[in-house]
Amino acid sequence: MSIPLIDLSKLTHDSGAIRQSEINALDKACREIGFFYLTNTGISSELMAALMREAKRFFNQPQDAKNAIDIKSSVNHRGYGNIGEEQLDEIGHADWKETFDMALDFPKDHPLVAKYPTMYGPNQNPSDPKTVEVLQDYYVEAFQVAQKLLTAMAQALSLEDDFFTRCFKDHVTVLRMIHYPPRPANDHDNGAGAHTDYGCVTLLLQDQIGGLQVKNRQGEWVDATPIDNALVVNIGDLMQRWTNDEYVSTAHRVRASLPDVHRYSFPFFVEPDYETNVECVPSCATADAPAKYNAILSGDWIQSRFDATYAYREKEPV
Repeated sequence: MSIPLIDLSKLTHDSGAIRQSEINALDKACREIGFFYLTNTGISSELMAALMREAKRFFNQPQDAKNAIDIKSSVNHRGYGNIGEEQLDEIGHADWKETFDMALDFPKDHPLVAKYPTMYGPNQNPSDPKTVEVLQDYYVEAFQVAQKLLTAMAQALSLEDDFFTRCFKDHVTVLRMIHYPPRPANDHDNGAGAHTDYGCVTLLLQDQIGGLQVKNRQGEWVDATPIDNALVVNIGDLMQRWTNDEYVSTAHRVRASLPDVHRYSFPFFVEPDYETNVECVPSCATADAPAKYNAILSGDWIQSRFDATYAYREKEPV
């Protein structure tokens, strides 16, 4: 099965018929493969190009400059992650990539920072203000896309339009820059090991190098070939729980870069407020198919997955 295309402008169209047809296509994609391309997002190609430019500048800095905002010195998991810091495939090698993570910037004296210090707090920003400006601009634009998409997903599931979006007042959505350097040896097959995302949905902007692969229902790895100005969207584990496995969180991986090839990508991990109570939505449970999962706070779920993925967090006291 190939990865379908969904048009955001049709999901929000004034025509009810056009809108419903695209919502039906979205629903089918979420149920059958859990991945799709999202086109006509409204994010300008100029902003996408600026993000790519700033990522290259950031990762091309001397190592000491990047280490100055090392993610290991951030309680709330913000900043620069060195190669080998993350291991998504628990039985494989550590991922061959370096990263930068940012989210909403909460001051240290905010009540949520005191309550959930490992999920809320200040960002560790790059030293160049232009890089920070572009990151913030893209974060705002991508979040607007996510809200429109989540509204359409609620409509597809016969829920109130704001069923999901009302859970994003103090959200923990993360924008990440990723650099996959050329691999040093053949023993690093994957830039990112096979995994599912653990949040709600992910919006991915990728460069034209390629390498992302999605595992379809037949167990085959399908290339998510880059499409200009389109985002690749996938369902995360939290949304799968929320929909009682109706919407599927699908395994994917990134093949390691070839010698002398650098790859860049920008996942936007859409994750709701920490205290969002995630339990089976009304339209996804019946007498014949009751809810499979106990209710859980969104933040507790995401926190547990962070701790399983990053070696440095295993050393923290419980």
